[in-house]
Amino acid sequence: MKLYIRYNINYTCKALLQEQLEKLEIPGELTGLGEINIRKTISSEKHLELAAVLKMYGIEILDDRINTLIQKTKDTIIEMIYNEEKLPASKISLYLAKRLNYSIGYISKLFSEVTFTSLENFIIIQKVERVKQMIIAGEYTLSQISTKLNYSSAAHLSGQFKKITGITPSAFQRIIKKRRLNNVS
Repeated sequence: MKLYIRYNINYTCKALLQEQLEKLEIPGELTGLGEINIRKTISSEKHLELAAVLKMYGIEILDDRINTLIQKTKDTIIEMIYNEEKLPASKISLYLAKRLNYSIGYISKLFSEVTFTSLENFIIIQKVERVKQMIIAGEYTLSQISTKLNYSSAAHLSGQFKKITGITPSAFQRIIKKRRLNNVS
């Protein structure tokens, strides 16, 4: 038997982080996506213990400025794409520059150097993943999804989707429907 679930990755991650802080008796709270404010100095042993526990969940503590900015950039993009009812009307690059307080040229150059992919490509991949989730949820038409994610048209969305996945959104919908029917039988 398969169960289909929906979850909010940001909420799940925040709950997990808060739970681990409490278990380790570290006085802190999440101040933003990817940020924890520790209210008092903790020993290096506690720091290592927290790092080890978080690593089991695929979370790592970043200790340098560049990797921290790259992670904040990724987190900001993911938060924007997954949490907003509709993406901001302004360009994503302007949104990032404003949120991260750096020029988009600097963010983009650093992002490419560290991740070996462009900022634009990362955004497209995240948007396509969001489109997949929305298709699976079945709450919106492709046209509504394209509007929510600020595509110029459903055709533009379809083109990016096919470029990344190798199939059209319609083909993806058919695959999902077929899998559901096979699992019901």
